[in-house]
This record gives sequence, C-alpha cells and structure tokens, in this order.
Amino acid sequence: MKPVGLRLVGQLVAAAGVTAFFAAATPVLAIDDDGPAKPRIDCTKPVNKKKPACKPHNVSDDAVINGAYWLAHTGRLAESLALLGTVQDRENPRLLNAIGFATRKMGDVDGALPYYARALEIEPDYVQAREYMGEAFLAKGDLAHATEQLGEIERRCGQGCVAFTELKRQIVAFEAMHPQRG
Repeated sequence: MKPVGLRLVGQLVAAAGVTAFFAAATPVLAIDDDGPAKPRIDCTKPVNKKKPACKPHNVSDDAVINGAYWLAHTGRLAESLALLGTVQDRENPRLLNAIGFATRKMGDVDGALPYYARALEIEPDYVQAREYMGEAFLAKGDLAHATEQLGEIERRCGQGCVAFTELKRQIVAFEAMHPQRG
C-alpha cells in the first residue's frame, strides 16, 4: 500500500522525521495498485492501540514532541495529547510544556499549570514554559503572576527573545481589555 494525498500534516511531519509514526497514527487513505482506496487503521481508537500498525516506529522523543506541537498549534489538541502519551521520557521539560500547552488550549488552565511548573523545576531557564505559564495566568485573570513570569523571562534571555516579546504582547492586550487591573 502507498499513502496518497497526505495532508499538510503528513508533509510537515515528514520534514520533522516522523513520517513513519504519523503514517501509523493518523488515519489517511491508502491505495492498492489493483484496488480501490481503503481506510488506514485509526490508531487514535483504543481498540486499535495494540495493532502492529499503531505501534511507534523507533521515533525519537524530540521528533514526537515536535509533531505534537504542530498538531496542538493547528487545533488538533486531542491528537497532540495522544501523541505526547507515546513519549518515553516522562520528565522531559519539552514534553511537560507541550502537555501543558495542549491542556490549556483545551480549556483546562488549572490542569496545565502543574505541567509548566514541573518543566520549570527541571529546567528553570526554559523560557517558553515561562511564557506559556504567564499566558495561563492571564487566562485566569492573574496579571501579577503573568508579569512575574515576564520578569523571569527578561532576566534569562532579555527583552529581545521571542518568549519575552510574545508574553509582553499578551500582557499589553490583557491590560487594554482590563484597565482596572493594569
């Protein structure tokens, strides 16, 4: 069977080096040379988890996390979390940050905060986790803690780094929408 018409996900994942994993984990159509299109096994369904086509294929944790970040940033949050569940190193700060991000974007801000906190316990200079934690605090209406994270980011990488710029932008927008708190 040969994959056909892999969506943008497949193309980006191929660039990240995790094509084999996503080909097994993402339902796409496949075609036989002598037959009609057949659906691929849907590895997101629990009943299919133990099938050989749904097992990871020697993919690095970093490659899986990169793919999961892409899924999360395109709104495919449940798929992102399912993929993150396959990462071997459960104490990887990037994994914890990615779980926190997808969890927060699914609307569970309180559930996301412990993931960011654990990532920062392991790697205090991980400014992206600080940025996302600051955004979570803003989602809760907690400007003081968001501003505290902005200060920590500035201390670690200055005002020119992406994490500082993005959290600062979010804080300015929050203050504009909530002038009584600013």
